[in-house]
Amino acid sequence: MAPNEIYLASFPFGGSIGMKLRPVLLLTGPVGPVPEFLTAYISSVNPAVILPSDLVLDPNLPEYASSGLKLTSTLRLHKLATLHERTFVRRLGNLSQVAATEVSQRLRVLLKI
Repeated sequence: MAPNEIYLASFPFGGSIGMKLRPVLLLTGPVGPVPEFLTAYISSVNPAVILPSDLVLDPNLPEYASSGLKLTSTLRLHKLATLHERTFVRRLGNLSQVAATEVSQRLRVLLKI
């Protein structure tokens, strides 16, 4: 498991108790003695307003073809969670180098680093 890979994982609901199975982008490899990964939420429900921290992933475009996503989805880089290795169900795909560079740039802007 490595950065820029997309997995199906149990992701926490925002503002309520519970988890939902959804695609996530790994932003880090395993961290710490208990393998945990920083992840970003991917939703197939595309927002009406695209934020600067959002990236639309269209699997019909070459830079997102390897994502393993079936539908056009939005990577929401402001929705982050640290997930334990056991929450990952299966690997879906990965981002191309072009898409990974775009993610890095958007994260730098979002986090002001």
